[in-house]
Amino acid sequence: MPKQNCRLRVCALAASLVLASGGIGPECFASEPPNTPQSAPTRTGIAGRSPQVLGLLDEYYDLQMRSSPEAASTKGDLRFNDQLSDVSAPAIARDRAQLRSILDRVRAFDRVALDEADVIDLDLLEYTLAVALDSARFFPEQQPITALSGPHIELPQLYLSIPLQNDALLTDYAARLEKIPGLIRQHIANMRDGLRAGRVPPKVILAKSVELTRGLAGDDAVNDPTISPFYAPFRARPAGDPISARGAKAVREQVVPAFRALADFLEKEYIPGCRETIGAGQGIDGIPYYESNLRRETTTTLSAQQIHDIGLKEVARIKGEMMRVIDETDWADKDKYKGEERFAKFVEFLRTDPRFYFTSDKAMLDGYKVICKSIDPDLTRLFGVMPRLTYGIRPIPRFAAPSSPAAYCYPGSIKSGIPGYFMVNTYDLSQRPKYGMWSLSLHEAVPGHHFQLSIADELEGLHPYRTMLQYTSFVEGWALYSESLGLEMGDSPRTPANPTSRGVYSDPYDYFGRLSDEIWRACRLVVDTGMHALGWTRRQAIDYMLANSAGTELDTVSEIDRYIGWPGQACAYKIGELKILELRGRAEKALGSRFDVRAFHDEVLGAGALPLSVLDKRIDRWIEKQQKANTQPPEGSGVARP
Repeated sequence: MPKQNCRLRVCALAASLVLASGGIGPECFASEPPNTPQSAPTRTGIAGRSPQVLGLLDEYYDLQMRSSPEAASTKGDLRFNDQLSDVSAPAIARDRAQLRSILDRVRAFDRVALDEADVIDLDLLEYTLAVALDSARFFPEQQPITALSGPHIELPQLYLSIPLQNDALLTDYAARLEKIPGLIRQHIANMRDGLRAGRVPPKVILAKSVELTRGLAGDDAVNDPTISPFYAPFRARPAGDPISARGAKAVREQVVPAFRALADFLEKEYIPGCRETIGAGQGIDGIPYYESNLRRETTTTLSAQQIHDIGLKEVARIKGEMMRVIDETDWADKDKYKGEERFAKFVEFLRTDPRFYFTSDKAMLDGYKVICKSIDPDLTRLFGVMPRLTYGIRPIPRFAAPSSPAAYCYPGSIKSGIPGYFMVNTYDLSQRPKYGMWSLSLHEAVPGHHFQLSIADELEGLHPYRTMLQYTSFVEGWALYSESLGLEMGDSPRTPANPTSRGVYSDPYDYFGRLSDEIWRACRLVVDTGMHALGWTRRQAIDYMLANSAGTELDTVSEIDRYIGWPGQACAYKIGELKILELRGRAEKALGSRFDVRAFHDEVLGAGALPLSVLDKRIDRWIEKQQKANTQPPEGSGVARP
């Protein structure tokens, strides 16, 4: 998933719409990004577009950048580069009032005389604002800490996603460190508001938060600030450097005390006041809160029960295929057991046989680099448009690794000179199986998250607000769909003439790993709705995941706690993937031999992230256009204008 590195401000605006969710190259940076104050970006001069519509888009985009200076820096907008988000109650109320004002004006806009590009942008903005304000009525800023997110996780990694290539930028970063105490005080005030309202998270998802927070606030960081992750950007500076000295002073005198205060608050006041129940439906906002999350994350109107039933159906389908793959392995006991016992014994074998696990971090990271480099040559057969942005592979920082998933993507930007990163969890290698590496690489790197997010960021001819939209069902649906594209890669890719080939998954263990990852996402539909709407216990959810996938105990527990703290988000993956597969099947059937997979993929990605209903209509229009064409469509249609 793309790392939510802008969630510092996401609570005040649109929780799922602003990102916080590559060939292998060096940690590539542009030579010198701008470091002088910039004026607010305006797009009112885009040819053929309504100045009034573009003015509304400018206002919304500028609000997002002002509200999340961290996101602005990532995007290359350095107007607020020495600032952190303001998550105080007055600031949140002010920004929500502006969102409502923009929404009112969007709804009042006469669309009759507008061209299609203007209408689509207005429709998307209306959808985005409505979803954001629907989420806002549940005050998400009052619950800023989960198993995967919070200032204690995001702030120490901020340096990974912002430009820091010169003295001015590093000075801005030092100024940000000095402002951390104010941000922490705002978060504590918001959590106290949540305590008073009874709007608190389950205790279980905060189990490691105190330990992680105190890890940033030890005496060792006071005695030697250079060991702090906050100091990382200064480590290559020469001795006696004044900017580095400012950074060290900020760590010692501002950062460490702020996180000590946060740890004390969590341990002594907040966690004791949090709830024992785990389901969103059991919280103060009840089932309406969960239903709102489902609508936002899946961009559908599917009910919890409908999603649960889809999950059960998918689990049964995928598990049947997994049982058949067991026959192809060299597992010595494959003929000894039958049915569910056979599946359980095989998974136990996978979880315990040393040959499926690395013994060193370096070997694991090198393995991922080889896989990612092996994927590159196949991309030109499947895509006409590829991102310019490079990416690298890094281990997830040790302080965050114990509560982090197996991997995630840090999106970068050509505009800010920041590469993307495929972040890999090297914590407890005995829980990081080799047989899941292909599907994980395809999902988090290319052609999954890095690919899609970078193409969206590089779109031309669209208002930049479109590059910010990150509908989870599209973003995660595409990444899950990308795992299946491994079947169409490698020395023997799956084609109409070779329909049984498994591409890069030629090893049955790798193919089983791919199916295990897919069934993992199907299980999410079952356990997420189970816990948040149907009364399932945490243990029941863990046992269901373990019984139906090859996931390890560590990953499974971490994932379940993630679902508890992020209701509905895990449902978006499979719902989005099923829609993209449906659309591809529709296009293949309608176009027959004229179907061009490169053009299809370019069309799916060519307008940035979209709600699934909008994507559906976009592909229908594309199919109709292809049917009317008199000649075979050219290979690689390019980034299409919506």
